[in-house]
Amino acid sequence: MQTTALILIFLATLAAMELFAYAMHRWVMHGPGWFLHASHHRVRTGPFEWNDLYAVIFAVPSIVMIYLGVRGGWGGWATAVGAGIAGYGMIYFGFHDWIVHQRLPHRIVPRSRYFKRIVQAHRLHHAVESKRGTVSFGFLYAPPVEALKAALKHSAEARLRGPAA
Repeated sequence: MQTTALILIFLATLAAMELFAYAMHRWVMHGPGWFLHASHHRVRTGPFEWNDLYAVIFAVPSIVMIYLGVRGGWGGWATAVGAGIAGYGMIYFGFHDWIVHQRLPHRIVPRSRYFKRIVQAHRLHHAVESKRGTVSFGFLYAPPVEALKAALKHSAEARLRGPAA
């Protein structure tokens, strides 16, 4: 398969992962998977939380696709898909865990409008104590902050930790 096609498959997988992550976060993690994800909405007391198991769960398809592409005879397209999933995981870790939640020390200060919006949206997501009534489930895309604040203000299900503003 041509290199250009493999790069396009990789990039398409990265983009599709944001949609997949949104759906998983909204309807699984804040639904039947809350028993693991709830730890992410509480103060962490050690280096790990139960929610970290989702990283292991979501790594499995990436590993399988890379293996099938390299050793299973499925070809470059499977490797590109697996690499796209892994790439999204790396972006997620760097953006969400490292920068937003500061799980590793850093001095990065959000300066761009995009970066500030993602960080603010995620903080508004964590302003809700429960699995219901929260906003902003994406990791690399967030609706405008004012729209998120308005949604929280009008939510009958949201139990806010403090002011959402």
